[in-house]
Order: sequence, then C-alpha cells, then structure tokens
Amino acid sequence: MTQFTEFGRDVKKALIDAGETQDWLMKRIKDSTGLFVDNGYIYKILTGQRNAPKIVQAIREILDLPEQNSDTT
Repeated sequence: MTQFTEFGRDVKKALIDAGETQDWLMKRIKDSTGLFVDNGYIYKILTGQRNAPKIVQAIREILDLPEQNSDTT
C-alpha cells in the first residue's frame, strides 16, 4: 500500500477536523474547478502518484491549508 504524502496526510487530517468526507471534498472540487474527480484520482493525488496543480490548489482553498513547495512529492 502506498503511503500518503505530507500533503495527503494534511488533507485527511483537515477532513477529519472539519467532520467532512472525501465525497464532500470531491463535490466541492467539482463546484470550484468544474473538473470531475473520483476516489481513485484523489487517492493518487494524496499519495503523490498524480500531479494535478489545479486540484491541489482547489483542495488547499477548500480546506484552508497553507501552501507548500512539494505538495505532490
């Protein structure tokens, strides 16, 4: 099983702290960007297997996470 990146761990923690689900986050990403994302795609972003700057930026804005230089690595 692939490990979450620091960004992935931050996202998971923020969702737990907010009492929200990954499905909620996916809907908010679609509303914010117009881009469709599913659980598999989110997983790849959170584990660093995909580089998706627009989606990462949307996640940061939705969850109010600070910027980092290595979000997807």
